[in-house]
Amino acid sequence: MTGYATGQCNPHAAASDTHTPGASVLGLEIRAVNGRFLDLALRLPEDLRAAEPALRERVGARVRRGKVELRAWIEQRGDGGVRVPPAAELQRLLGAQEQVQAWLPQARGLSVAEVLQLAQRGAPAAADWVEPLLALTDRVLDDFAAAREREGTRLVAMLRDRVAQLRGLAAQAEPLVPQIVAQQRERFLQRFHDALGATPADPAALQERALAEAAAFAIRVDVAEELTRLQSHLSEIDRLLQRGGEVGKRLDFLIQELHREANTLGSKSASLELTRLSVDMKVLIEQMREQVQNLE
Repeated sequence: MTGYATGQCNPHAAASDTHTPGASVLGLEIRAVNGRFLDLALRLPEDLRAAEPALRERVGARVRRGKVELRAWIEQRGDGGVRVPPAAELQRLLGAQEQVQAWLPQARGLSVAEVLQLAQRGAPAAADWVEPLLALTDRVLDDFAAAREREGTRLVAMLRDRVAQLRGLAAQAEPLVPQIVAQQRERFLQRFHDALGATPADPAALQERALAEAAAFAIRVDVAEELTRLQSHLSEIDRLLQRGGEVGKRLDFLIQELHREANTLGSKSASLELTRLSVDMKVLIEQMREQVQNLE
């Protein structure tokens, strides 16, 4: 199932310095396309590589199917990537400078370059990003799950529509078989009556043979069992869609069974109308199969 979500945070900035131009911003993006199994790819900078096992565990606990890409980054906001220290850090540097100058009056004050260099040394280490990244991942996964749930609602509506159409086709197929059998029985009887007129034979024996042929034909083209199983599979699909949860693999199996019944229906077909219904069923089932692979 497709899905997309993104988010950002500034975990190491003070509340009053959230929008400081030089603050480091942590960003995360999750996107997914359809897939039968979970295929997770992580795109992480070196500073966030330590979080990879925990990220895989978190995503795997929330996502079961799909080709998922998680991309995280650290954005250094400011000109040329220079980290501008927040006010609290500048205040600490000023306090340290005043203490030094109290003991060493001849010591010169810090230059701008030295302040920026000291601030760069105080930048968060790689390990300091792990917890903020995991917290941001949980938040983005919530948005990602909500997006996939909205798409899932649309997919369920489509599947229910296809189930209703398949029930309609099955209802059209049910009365066809008795009609076909009756027509074929008349053909057998007519054929043997014609043979009776051409060659002398026992009429009772010929009629009995015609009826036996008609009975064998009826057994050969009877699709009542296939239609019953098809209706049973459709009812189970309705039940699973109503229940919700992780139903993708069960639905995938039921779609295979629907396709099997539709194929058998086509192979037993003794009329163009029944063949057409079988083809229409397989078109609908294939549409369902493509979408069911997107559900978890």
